Amino acid sequence: MYRPAGAGAVSEQETAQRGWTSGLSFILAVTGAAVGLGNIWRFPYMAGEHGGSAFLLLYAGFVLCLGLPIMAAEIMIGRAGGRAPLQSMRWLAERSGVSPRWGWVAFWGGATLLMVLSFYSVVAGWALDYTVQSLSGQLAGRSPEAIGRAFDALLASPWRVVADHTLFMIMTLGVVAAGVRSGIVRLNNWLVPLLYVLLIALVIMVAFMTDGVLPALRWLLTPDFSQINGSVVLNAMGHAFFTLATGACSLMAYGAGMPARQRVLPVVFTVAVLDVLVALLAGVAIFAVVFDQHMTVSQGPGLVFVTLPIAFAEWPGGSLWLGAFMGVLVVATWTSSINMAEPLVAMLEDAGWRRRRAAWMVGGSAWALGLLSALSFSVLAGVRPLAGMSLFDVMTALPTDIMMPIGGLLIALFAAWRLERGRAFKGLGAGPLGFAVWRGVTRFSAIPLLAVVFIATLVTAG
Repeated sequence: MYRPAGAGAVSEQETAQRGWTSGLSFILAVTGAAVGLGNIWRFPYMAGEHGGSAFLLLYAGFVLCLGLPIMAAEIMIGRAGGRAPLQSMRWLAERSGVSPRWGWVAFWGGATLLMVLSFYSVVAGWALDYTVQSLSGQLAGRSPEAIGRAFDALLASPWRVVADHTLFMIMTLGVVAAGVRSGIVRLNNWLVPLLYVLLIALVIMVAFMTDGVLPALRWLLTPDFSQINGSVVLNAMGHAFFTLATGACSLMAYGAGMPARQRVLPVVFTVAVLDVLVALLAGVAIFAVVFDQHMTVSQGPGLVFVTLPIAFAEWPGGSLWLGAFMGVLVVATWTSSINMAEPLVAMLEDAGWRRRRAAWMVGGSAWALGLLSALSFSVLAGVRPLAGMSLFDVMTALPTDIMMPIGGLLIALFAAWRLERGRAFKGLGAGPLGFAVWRGVTRFSAIPLLAVVFIATLVTAG
């Protein structure tokens, strides 16, 4: 519930009960929330559509200049407030002598999370479908053309896509409704390392099985500044926020249960490095197949679901490899989705809702919203509401490229300029020098850069 004036900080015992029993479990949990579809599915196809090395360079730069300080601000607010995002923002605003309307930032974040969760579930449903197809051998031995047609057939089947979307949403909200947080912590403790092991193994196997690794590395790592334009900048900035899971207030919920002795800055730096590493590994593996098979790099959202089956189809035991990869992607997406839904459920709980009712309300809303994305390749394929973009494009671009950066800007403004210094200092846990550096970078670098880049790219794109 919303902490009344004068209430104290969350105790170390309360923190342990929330599941973050160690610094390592907290890092793995935040990494598990950040690493998922954004790195393995969205980064490759966004890089393919926006210049490869140009997109990667901007994305990594935005992670460093914007993602790190704002991610630290979001976790710090949650740690200082000690409750759900809305309650933390309101209480901290009250204790800092500023308007409680800052709590509306949490509502903005909630709307962002709901939109992200809606399309996340649709894409995770594709991965669920591919996991079944892979393990049953349906994709084994198929030609590249046949695999491409199989993905098109999946998207063109509204009942199949909606069924996959529904199953994944039930999986997600079933866990949230039960309140099983310690189970998610244990899952992260083995899932996140497993994801890295599998990705590294995939890159090694691709290096032995194809001739595309060096071309992929050159394409991703050789700067090509001619590819940079307003659209690339805006998409790279939005992707940096999306993959770090920042700008939507979800990390405030993590910060509320952060171990008392842990420092925020080393955590966000570690998570950022791991996040970019996953994107790079996935990009190398996927584009190595693209170049080896002489395929086009700009295949859109279906890139992962076409190139990986092509690669695995030629390998010994390829169906098992593909099934394992898709299965890990499903579970990684599952944990991220659970952690997106949790702050929304927590806000409804603090408004007096019972947990199960709140969970199914969040799930039902996200499921209904997700139908726009699920059906945008079939019965709603002709609907192009914005600049010729499909509903799926709108539903993915709006929260990631627009809403998350705006949310990040508001969070940074509150944390660096409005939050009472003593509470910010204690929440960050970085010492006098670390706090001074963070606040200076956030105030005079991250906030102005984010505002200028966001406005300039919107004007250019318009």
